[in-house]
Amino acid sequence: MTSILKNMLWTAAAALLGLGTANAYAGQLGVYTSDANGFDTHTFYYDDGQEVTLIDAQFVPALTQAMVEQVKKETRSPITRVIVTHPNPDKFNGLAYLHTLGVESISSRAVAEAMPGVHEYKKYYMVNIAKSFTAESYPKFENVKTTFSDATKIKLKSGETLSLIELKNPGVSSKQVVVRIDKTGDLIVGDLVHHHAHAWIEGGIVNGKPRPDLAKWVAALGELPAYLNQANALVDKYLAELGDRKKELADPATSNAHHQELQKRFAAAFPNYRLPYMIGYSVYGLVASKLK
Repeated sequence: MTSILKNMLWTAAAALLGLGTANAYAGQLGVYTSDANGFDTHTFYYDDGQEVTLIDAQFVPALTQAMVEQVKKETRSPITRVIVTHPNPDKFNGLAYLHTLGVESISSRAVAEAMPGVHEYKKYYMVNIAKSFTAESYPKFENVKTTFSDATKIKLKSGETLSLIELKNPGVSSKQVVVRIDKTGDLIVGDLVHHHAHAWIEGGIVNGKPRPDLAKWVAALGELPAYLNQANALVDKYLAELGDRKKELADPATSNAHHQELQKRFAAAFPNYRLPYMIGYSVYGLVASKLK
């Protein structure tokens, strides 16, 4: 998933990111959303009238291809680049397909450095544990072709600019880039914010292990404290209820039932939120961090 915050968020975020105020509307912003097979991932695309910039690449090549077809139907400009917001596979697995189309790719150096390790971790899980892919069918890994440090500005063919900023704190992953469309003020934040949908709380994959840090996620973007603090408290309460049975959470044979129970509790605590399966798949990361 990816979320977009309009100018009202930009007012709060401008000071943090060190950028100016927005100008008049220029290009066209669109979105492609996968189904649950691609983790309901959004790819935003911006057409400045002369070229299209994609933001995130989708989980599998078939979904990347479907996204490209939608972009071609809705715009008249060629796709020239893709920006990867963070090192999760639904953001970068489509790079290999996009590269065959001649699309350039960019992210921060830190995101690019994290991607190979995340790829190996997720591939192992999907092939050997979930068994939803074979080693041959799991998407081929390719990294971004261009990187930057801290922040950069991309000048589009129309003369418009996109500002890319790497946040100082981790969020849904270990590293995070946000993209500002400078003409409109739209800020695309790559899973940091979810509108009434459950968050992916696995944490960033660091040295082959999930490392969630909800406090730093809150620091990365202050619009999320109510959800994340409540999520933290919900998991803490469940662990306290388990008592000596907490050891079941470290056993693959018994942990899934607990993850499903937590999913039910999250759904009950947030009845208006979509995508509860996100909790069932990702809560293990937050749970594991609390068992240490």
